[in-house]
Amino acid sequence: MAIPADPDPLYSDIAAAAGSLGAVLRAVAVEEGLSVPFTVSEHDPVRRASVAGPVPHRTPLDITAWAVERRWSIRGCESFQDLALVDGDTQDLVQVVRAAQAWHDGAGLADIQRAAPFAHLTGRHDVPDHDPVELTESEWQHLLTEASESDWPSHLALIEASYAEPALRALYPYTSHWTLRFARTTRPRLAGDVAVCLAAAYREDRYTVNAQYMGEVLAETTTAVEAVATALRHLPPDLGPVMSGAL
Repeated sequence: MAIPADPDPLYSDIAAAAGSLGAVLRAVAVEEGLSVPFTVSEHDPVRRASVAGPVPHRTPLDITAWAVERRWSIRGCESFQDLALVDGDTQDLVQVVRAAQAWHDGAGLADIQRAAPFAHLTGRHDVPDHDPVELTESEWQHLLTEASESDWPSHLALIEASYAEPALRALYPYTSHWTLRFARTTRPRLAGDVAVCLAAAYREDRYTVNAQYMGEVLAETTTAVEAVATALRHLPPDLGPVMSGAL
């Protein structure tokens, strides 16, 4: 493990006192009466660390120091698609340690947030067997959560109206530049993109339905429900159930 010769001044105390973020986090854990086996990053020991847990379908929880201010972020993902189940940022290393302990213990997502309130749940849920139907539902819940936390009511209305329609809810949803798209497979390899995508104007009650991404404009409407109804009329027949996007 190589410590940078000229460490970031925001974290020079960590480099000088312990040599790595992982070592500092272990010391904080001991002070809190906890025991977390943090792993030190080989490439950036002062600013990065991780902690593994017993849940096989979760990746290790990553802990990363910010570059512009003294603050730390966490990110814990599911292993199949490498999408975040929990994230968040804080200036309090005690909070980071508490979140890491809960992740290391295999706690439920809500329990992780209770242990460390800064931890943000993305809306996705654990899918131990990588079932594509459950992964699809998990991703819909993430989009609903993300949209509800934004300052874009028309985008939330579009997600809600799309989710309310069984034919769209059965497809795997994803966004590109806030445009709602649908696939016949889950990540990590999205495939079989269906023939429509939907977009909401920012802070306006105006919606666009396109044939494919940025393709021909099929309709412009003033309500999300109308936009979704148009999309349904242009769906290809016999879509079938969503499939796994396994590589």
